[in-house]
Amino acid sequence: MSTATTNNASSATAGARERPSAAAPKKVTQARVVLSEWTKLRSLRSTVFSMLAAVVFILGLAVLVPSVTVAHWPPHNAREAAGFDPTSRSLAGIFLAQLAVGVLGVLLITGEYATGMIRATLAAVPSRLPVLWAKAVVFAVVTLVVTVPSVLAAFLVGQSILRGKDLQAGLGDPGVLRAVLGAALYLTVVGLLGLGLGALLRNTAGAISALFGVLFVLPIIVRFLPTSWSDPIDKYLPSTVGEGVMQVHTDPSALGPWTGFGLFCGYAAVVLLLAAIRLRRRDA
Repeated sequence: MSTATTNNASSATAGARERPSAAAPKKVTQARVVLSEWTKLRSLRSTVFSMLAAVVFILGLAVLVPSVTVAHWPPHNAREAAGFDPTSRSLAGIFLAQLAVGVLGVLLITGEYATGMIRATLAAVPSRLPVLWAKAVVFAVVTLVVTVPSVLAAFLVGQSILRGKDLQAGLGDPGVLRAVLGAALYLTVVGLLGLGLGALLRNTAGAISALFGVLFVLPIIVRFLPTSWSDPIDKYLPSTVGEGVMQVHTDPSALGPWTGFGLFCGYAAVVLLLAAIRLRRRDA
């Protein structure tokens, strides 16, 4: 065998050894799964529409509610005037914005089950749980990035309108900054609750119905119970404990703002934990 032939054979062997290492798949890490989920989230139309709807609700009602308040001030009811809270008037849009954020949290996971894309996702991440944690982290960060500036802007806009009747509050007033930032935190946890219900039920209609039932229907049902039952139960409902962090003047008989919010986070964590257990034990 000639020297040239020997050299060619050696080069081919070396090349064959190098090619597999160059084409070796990258290791699946939590950071890469987070990046993948961020790519999916920002490519969804529902993300843009839902977040835009939330911002419109927050800012739109921050203009509408204070404007109506100023136009009809003072109220005929002296008790209403005494209990007036200018911060809550600026944050009235939160109660509609939670619908948009909660539904988006559901769609973030149920959309993949509806299209079958979840099979490809779990095939790429066989351990499964990093997918759920990545979705939760990405969605929480995006929600905070969108809602924190929105609620701050809503507060400032609303107070500028209320200033016409000298009804405004300032961020430095007791409890105001906590209530404003708490509104963004509340929306974030609502979204995570929706994500957890979507991952647990794997059905869009069922998860949205469950979310609305927990946040809106359950408090109504509890109010129809005898007072000896309704008061103790209402005190621990997800909506009650979650909304407490947005209130400047809290009910002395209720849980403290941060204690209640911690319990609200606990509810969302339990749902996500149940979803994680089902994700590990059941097929996609």
